[in-house]
Parts: sequence; structure tokens; C-alpha cells
Amino acid sequence: MLADVSLTLAAGETVALLGASGSGKSTVLRLIAGLDRPSAGEVLVDGVPVRRTHPRAAVVFQDPRLLSWRGLAANVAFGLPPGTPRAGRAAEVAHWLEVVGLAAYAGHRPSQVSGGMAGRAALARALARRPGVLLLDEPFAALDALTRLRMQDLLDDVQRTQGTTVLLVTHDVDEALRLADRIVLLGDRPASVVATLDVPAPRPRAHDDPTLPPLRGELLRRLGVPHHRPLPTPPAQEAVR
Repeated sequence: MLADVSLTLAAGETVALLGASGSGKSTVLRLIAGLDRPSAGEVLVDGVPVRRTHPRAAVVFQDPRLLSWRGLAANVAFGLPPGTPRAGRAAEVAHWLEVVGLAAYAGHRPSQVSGGMAGRAALARALARRPGVLLLDEPFAALDALTRLRMQDLLDDVQRTQGTTVLLVTHDVDEALRLADRIVLLGDRPASVVATLDVPAPRPRAHDDPTLPPLRGELLRRLGVPHHRPLPTPPAQEAVR
């Protein structure tokens, strides 16, 4: 359940939503996407109330949700905007598969690739829509560490070149600091915004940007994670005679 959640995203801004499991992060994303309806209050995109899924928005869930009977290329094609010329569809699909490193797997079905590869195909499907608003629910959670860093770089590049507005739901503090202009912390019972932190470092940001560690410590403190907690001293043992 959400309570007192007021959130504004500026055009072209990347906002990360952080909080414990069950704090309502995914619920906020689903409301913005038009997949759920609020029992009170309203959601606006470009000043217009959201009553159903919005044509300018694309969603990437932690579960890729690909069509199992279609190959990866056909899944990506499913995300193309209505009215895309037939002559350009194949080239557009091929471009986004190449971007996410799946060009060699265009004909593979979701069951024939790893979960991480399926996640990359889901991201390509969303990007193929060239959305004005991109809603991401932990899209990189299933990826190995190196691929995750590459996909973060890709998302950052796409966002900056296309001016997409991004809402990123994540549990990863470092990912939020790497990608977001602003980080919003949700508390739970019931869920509400408890803090907002601007990330002043200019983007693109290096993974080892020296300005980020102090912000990381501040985020962990606000999330209630102790920076250092010594291990308890084990009880003394008597010598065996």
C-alpha cells in the first residue's frame, strides 16, 4: 500500500527509486505505466491523466515476459511503434539486437537462451519503441556483473542521446548512483517518500567516480544499513585436557 507518495519527473531526467523489498517501488512503476489504477490521487504524463497504458511509455520488468513462441527478433519487433514502415522494421530490429549484443541469436526462442540474454532482449524491445518515458523494474538483476555494467552504460548512452525520461527501480545503490540524476528513497508500512538525494556528478559517470562513495555512505545511512558493524566476539573456549 502506498501513502503520501508524490513524485515528479522532469523531461529527460533519470530518477532511481530505492527501498527495501515490499516498500512499493514496483507499485509506483505500475501506476505510472497505467497497468494499475490508483485508489486515490492521480498519475499525469505531459499533464494528461493516465487511464490506461500510455503510448509514449515502455516498461521493462525483472521478468523479461517475452513471447515464448517467437524468436528474439520477433519479440523485439513486437515493441516497434505502430506505423513503423515495413521496409525499415528489419533494420530497426537488427540495430537494437546488435546494441544489446544479441545479433547472433535473432532466431532463437526465449527458451533457447539464458535468463540474462532474455532480459537483454526485453530491454531491446522497449528501446525499439523509442519511448518518451522508460520504466525499468530491476531490468539488470539477472545479468552477470560484467554484462550488467555494459547494459548500464548502454542505458546511460540511450537516455542522454534520445532525451528519454527514465524511472529506474533498483535495489543496487551503486547502480542508482551510476545512472540517476536524482534518487528517491521509499519507506514502508505504508510506503512513502522518506528522502530525495540529488546526484551532482555530471554524466556520463565513470564507475570509479571519486565523488560517488560519500553519496553511497549517505544513502546506506538513510536506508538504515550500518556502514561498519564489527562481528561479535566468539566466546572463550577452555583448553581441552
